[in-house]
Amino acid sequence: MSTSGSEKRMGLPSLTLFSVCAVLVVDGLTASASIGPSSITWWLITLILFVIPYGLISSELGTTYPDEGGIYDWVKRAFGYKWAVRTTWYYWINVALWMPAVYIMFAGMFAELFFPGMNLWLQIVICLALTWLTVWICNVSVDTGVWVVNLGALFKVLVILVLGIGGVWFAARNGIANEFSWRTMAPSVDSGLGFLPVIVFNLLGFELIATMGKEIRDPRKDVPKSILIAAALVTGLYVFGTIGILMALPVAEIGLVAGIVQTLKLLFGQGPFGQFMVYAIGILTLCTFLANMVTWTMGATRAAMEAAQAGELPAPVAKEHPVHRTPIGANVITGLVSSAVILIYGLFAGESDELFWSIFAFSSCIFLLPYIFMFPAHLKLRASQPDVDRPYRVPGSFGVQVVIVAVCLFFIAQAVVLFVFPDLPIGSIDWSYSAPVSIGVIITIGIGEWILNGAIKRQKIEKTAEIKN
Repeated sequence: MSTSGSEKRMGLPSLTLFSVCAVLVVDGLTASASIGPSSITWWLITLILFVIPYGLISSELGTTYPDEGGIYDWVKRAFGYKWAVRTTWYYWINVALWMPAVYIMFAGMFAELFFPGMNLWLQIVICLALTWLTVWICNVSVDTGVWVVNLGALFKVLVILVLGIGGVWFAARNGIANEFSWRTMAPSVDSGLGFLPVIVFNLLGFELIATMGKEIRDPRKDVPKSILIAAALVTGLYVFGTIGILMALPVAEIGLVAGIVQTLKLLFGQGPFGQFMVYAIGILTLCTFLANMVTWTMGATRAAMEAAQAGELPAPVAKEHPVHRTPIGANVITGLVSSAVILIYGLFAGESDELFWSIFAFSSCIFLLPYIFMFPAHLKLRASQPDVDRPYRVPGSFGVQVVIVAVCLFFIAQAVVLFVFPDLPIGSIDWSYSAPVSIGVIITIGIGEWILNGAIKRQKIEKTAEIKN
């Protein structure tokens, strides 16, 4: 059941907020701030060389092929169903793998705010509860999900503005915690470069809005505008929030899980008003984690459902709610996988920072893989379907498109490598960290190939049946 034009829910404001909520992740601020003042320069370099061309490509693909499959549909049109199956598998399953990292950070912040010293397994219980709350929200209806997403986007903006303004205000009164100079802000190859992929990761997701195709009032007009507005807002807010944290906290004291709470406590102090502000902004930050996972689950599971309904993912993934038309099969499987990962990592990781970063790096590698296919799909579709109406076109000749795609692929490739081998730029590999992450990535890719093999067999059976009939 598709919605009519008058019933479609998402205009330009909702689309922009959806993209902001998908891309803007408060939980990544501490990781980018851990790079130090040079992270500001890396943000700007990434904006100019990667985010702008990536946003333009997403706008062209999203308006030319506004199907709910999004990136799955684009890759399928360009390279066929085999690569589409791989793409959809990575795009969908990464959400189930990323969700534990986000909710582990939620539990760590919750403990830091309200119950310092909370043991790991109680935090694991909180993660499991949040996982299934996310599944429930995404199963209920699109309206509920959009409401959570819009509110979450506003909360994210508010939290980052507080961190940025508060950091500048704190530095004016107490001095700047880190040196901001040409020397410290210059991009450098050091141990902090291991966090650089987080910047690329934090700026991905602008194509996600295309999966909401049937819910968009005027995709041809509003999708490009929303992506470009959101790209400018998101990058500016990331830079501002990172500056705020670096103004208040020395790099060596920034914790991956508790860094935001540490900054809030430092900014507002221990008085009654200060404690109120720490709790208020802390709670809003926690809400943004839930909103972020609702956003990504809504988009990724819709793409997975479309692929499954085409016979390219297992049948349970295709299950759709009979009334709300939400992808309940993909949502529930996402919850099951996320729960399993949370429990497995709970057995092997002792510290919350270690638990968070291990899962984050593993899921991020999987998350980045579909983009290795998406950018070449832009070139292939330009070459193979030149006469298709493109309401929005990336400026420049085909040669310009080749250069743009090559630069985008470089950013994705270096992020994948550095997530697995963060110390590689200084000529070192910590196999105690890199081996588990590598094994996890290999296993996930292997499962994807097994799923693809099943899709190939189903396709052969269907073709045989058609011939016989």
